[in-house]
Amino acid sequence: MKNNRIKNLIKKPLSLFAFSAIVSLATMLLYNIPFFEYVVQHTNQSTPIRVFLIASLVVVMLLVNFLMTYLIVYLMRIVGRILLALMAIINATSLYFILTYNIIIDEVTIGNVFNTRYSEASGFFSWSLWAFIIAFGVLPALFCLCGISLGIVLALLLANINQTLWIGQHDTELGGYLQPWSYLVNSIRVTSIRMAKQAEEIKLPDGKITDNEKAVVVLVIGESARKANFQLYGYKRANNPRLSKQQGLKVFQAQSCATFTTAGVKAILEPKNSSDLYEPLPNYAFRTGADVVWRTINWGEPPIHIDEFESDIVLSKRYPNVDKRYDALLFTSLRERIESSKKNKVLIVIHTSTSHGPNYASKYPKEFEVYKPVAHNVEEGEKNVAKLVNAYDNTILYTDYLLSNMIDTLRSLKDWKSSMIFISDHGESLGENNMFMHGMPMKLAPKVQYEIPFLVWTSDGYREYKSNLPEVLEQHYIFHSVLNLLSIKSPAYNKDYDIFK
Repeated sequence: MKNNRIKNLIKKPLSLFAFSAIVSLATMLLYNIPFFEYVVQHTNQSTPIRVFLIASLVVVMLLVNFLMTYLIVYLMRIVGRILLALMAIINATSLYFILTYNIIIDEVTIGNVFNTRYSEASGFFSWSLWAFIIAFGVLPALFCLCGISLGIVLALLLANINQTLWIGQHDTELGGYLQPWSYLVNSIRVTSIRMAKQAEEIKLPDGKITDNEKAVVVLVIGESARKANFQLYGYKRANNPRLSKQQGLKVFQAQSCATFTTAGVKAILEPKNSSDLYEPLPNYAFRTGADVVWRTINWGEPPIHIDEFESDIVLSKRYPNVDKRYDALLFTSLRERIESSKKNKVLIVIHTSTSHGPNYASKYPKEFEVYKPVAHNVEEGEKNVAKLVNAYDNTILYTDYLLSNMIDTLRSLKDWKSSMIFISDHGESLGENNMFMHGMPMKLAPKVQYEIPFLVWTSDGYREYKSNLPEVLEQHYIFHSVLNLLSIKSPAYNKDYDIFK
């Protein structure tokens, strides 16, 4: 008799109410521990108030998730269950990256996800990731497949009205840890922002080239290169052996405007800090009459409208004997390209990926693996940060080689005034405060994620540097300094953001 009751209970369909309650409870317990850890660590109220706040958040989270689950399944039936199953898998993936890389899921992170190609995203794939997704995503997903709430939520919100200021101060972090709302809301935000930016870029006032002097500027945009690990900025390791011997190389203190590629590259190429999309430097120089080349093994740049936009795929077909895995491909035959130009003003932009994680050790040829042993990815590096730093420092050593060779090439061009500028899109975390890689909101980001190298070399007699520059420069100095180097007179030019006289 007892066994029959158990069998009947198992066979009995789970009510929608019970199903929603279980999903709500599981969502809180499985995916939102970082959220509550943050609340506990950053609440300075007395213990009774803190306990009441946390208890209220628990109840609010349970009821809101219950209401969402109930409505999704009630309105969409099996489609709703499939949606909940997908959310469980995404919840697990989000939680894995929060715990492993100490990130938060905000619009910046979602923007980076949308801008990441498979070749880079695959670097995050590991057995631990798949095991985590199976345990905390697939199994709950399988379970999902097999007006009182609102009143209680409002009552608890009113009871915690005195916590409004605290919530306002920590809204970014709380929203970034809260699952599934972090990626749902921020995906909508990113999509709406992208749709708004589909409008044509804001054209800058027409410019004019004012002389016939043969001049070439090579702008190298670094990827995830942080100032703290450059010998030129006082780093303990001699990982700039070539650049440190280059005559005429100028080293500037600089900060990025953001901690992720799309915003960092935009800031480098735009005339001023703005949420609007102004005509970027390559487009403007090209429209003004300069010969412009863009070579990239990366992505995330604003729309580039020039005749010669060359990806690594294009370049690898042209130079089949050059290893397409490394950034040396971007520098191949640049001397010949410059000397063959039919114009007197040439701008070459090289968008590298040398120091991009998580697989730093895959970004340079083996002969540059001077610092050993290395961690082959960030997950391995979490267990031994010294190995991760070794791999990263090898990427800087490789960058040193590429930049120094570029300077030597430009120096050999006797008929040209020439300049090379290197600036990074943002910095990088290498385990400090248990943080890795980049992408934290600027107000939370450690300085290693925004203190960047800014190096300039010019041929003899090309330009003189100002003596009254600020102690720390912004990325917007690039736009106006390059206009000066190319002798482009323009209403868009701002002498205050020019490093040259």
